Formats: sequence, C-alpha cells, structure tokens
Amino acid sequence: MTDDEAARGGSDILRTVEDELTVLLRRFRTVSWEMAREVHPNLEASAYGLLLWLRRSGPIRLTDLSTLLGISKGTLSRQLRGLETLGLVQRDPDPADGRAALLALTAEGQRRFDEARTARLGQLRRTLESWPSGELADFARLLHRFNES
Repeated sequence: MTDDEAARGGSDILRTVEDELTVLLRRFRTVSWEMAREVHPNLEASAYGLLLWLRRSGPIRLTDLSTLLGISKGTLSRQLRGLETLGLVQRDPDPADGRAALLALTAEGQRRFDEARTARLGQLRRTLESWPSGELADFARLLHRFNES
C-alpha cells in the first residue's frame, strides 16, 4: 500500500466517523427534546445537559460551571434563570464567600431529572441489551476518550 492509498483510507475512515457523528448528533437533538419535556413541559432541550451537570456536580458556583461547560457566564445565567423560574434550580449563598452563590437542583428538579433519566436509561438498556458486555465497555471507554480529547 502506498502512502497515498493509506492517506485516502484514513480520509475514508474520518468521513465515516463524521457521518456517524452527524447521525448521533441528530438523534441526540431529538432525544434532548424528549428528555427535556419529560423533566418539564416548558424546558428547553439544551437545559437537560445543564441539569445533568448540576446533578453530577452538586452545588457549584456559576463561574466554575461556566468553565466546566465552556459556556459564557452570560449565556449560562440566562439558562439558569429559566430553570429557576421553573423551580428546578436554586441559588444559595456560598458559605465560603458571601459574595458568591452556589447553584444546585431543587428537590423538585432532582426528582424530575432522576425520573426522566431513569426512563432514558431504560431505553438505552433496551437498545444495547444485545451488545456483548465487552463491546459495551469499549464503547463507553471510547466515547469518554473522544469527549475528553
């Protein structure tokens, strides 16, 4: 195999990766809308991911969450105000710094998120139940590696 043939093969693989990512992202947008609606009928699709990070992190400062997600503080503040209005997120004073606030899911936000996530995990389980456990573990590991890079 020549270098040109190898390069073309690599390009073909990258095209396939791009094609599959496009399908995945299209499906993700659909699922995000469904998940958001399960949490609250007035929730925007993009807010589901924000709720996920708040669920994972526990109470967190706006600045830290902005850095973690790579979202500007202004954009994040707007999204959080919407979640506060829906009663899903609360701001509490940061005991370590009275000038700052900690963001967290409300009890209602956590309950709604957990119910929606449980339903989604059931769907994923049904989708992936025929996969051998080793392949599923590889898939999870490779997705994590991709997201970290």
